[in-house]
Amino acid sequence: IYSYLYVLPRGALRKELVRCLRYHHINRRIHGKSRQKSCPIQDYISIEERPAEIADRIIPGHWEGDLLMGHNNGSALGTLVERTTRMTFLVQLKDKDATTVRETFAKEFKHLPKGLKRSLTYDQGQEMAEHKLFTKTTQIQVYFAHPHSPWERGTNENTNALIRQFFPKGTDFSKVSLKNIKQAQDMLNDRPRKTLGFLTPHEVFSKLLH
Repeated sequence: IYSYLYVLPRGALRKELVRCLRYHHINRRIHGKSRQKSCPIQDYISIEERPAEIADRIIPGHWEGDLLMGHNNGSALGTLVERTTRMTFLVQLKDKDATTVRETFAKEFKHLPKGLKRSLTYDQGQEMAEHKLFTKTTQIQVYFAHPHSPWERGTNENTNALIRQFFPKGTDFSKVSLKNIKQAQDMLNDRPRKTLGFLTPHEVFSKLLH
C-alpha cells in the first residue's frame, strides 16, 4: 500500500510527511466525560487528535461514515466512504440504533485487509455510541467530528449528495431492497472521478487489493 502512494493521481507528495508516516505518533486525549450534557458519545477521540496523514489523504484505509435518513427519520441507509479512493459502501440497516449500526458496519469492513481499514471519522450521532466496542472488534479507530461541522467529513457529505440521486429525500429505506442498494453502490463506484485522474473509485480501490 505504501508503494501505491506514488501512483495515485494526486501530484507530488510532501517528502517530509511521507518520511514521518511510519514513525509519527500522537498523544490521544479522550473526550466526552466533561461534555455529557451536550454530547451523547462518551470517551471519544476528537478529530483534533487525528493524524495529519489522514487529513491529507496520503494513506488509504481511512473512512468517513454517516447515516442517510429516510422518510420522517423512520429508516436509514448507512454510508461509508474511503477518503483516498472515494470507494463507497452503502449499508442496509434493519434499525438505526447503536448496536445494529455497530454490528452491521463491522460486518461490512470484515472482508477488507487490515491496511484498508485503519480509521473511521464520524459525527456525534447516537448511532455510534458503541464506538469502543466497534474498535475492539474491528481494530478501526473512530474519530469524532465537532458538532454541526459537516465539512469535517466533506467526502462523505459530497457522496451523500450523489446517493440522493438514487434515493431522494423521503425515501423509506425499509422498503428498498438490498439488490437496489447494491446497484446504486456499483453505479457510484464505477463513475469516473476527476480527482482520481478520471479513474473510477472501483478501479483505484481494486489496485490496492491486489
